[in-house]
Amino acid sequence: MATKTIGVREEVYERLRARKRDDESFTDLIDRLIDESEGDWRDGFGSLSAKEADSLREATAASRERFDESATERQTAAIDRLAGAVDEAR
Repeated sequence: MATKTIGVREEVYERLRARKRDDESFTDLIDRLIDESEGDWRDGFGSLSAKEADSLREATAASRERFDESATERQTAAIDRLAGAVDEAR
């Protein structure tokens, strides 16, 4: 069987060595760790179920509505303060 040599930082080697079982080689360890992983984290990244997508849309709409109301109140208060300052300056 062909082999390849790879380089790893010392701290990575120590972490691997700590996870290595007495009866396995580093190749066996790496193979086991790959198999234990849930697969590529990018698989399905960003995909939502229809229910999750609907829930996210509803939460976003509600958040925007609250922001718009708050922004309108802040804008009105700022205009009132500005108008009051102009009146005082006259």
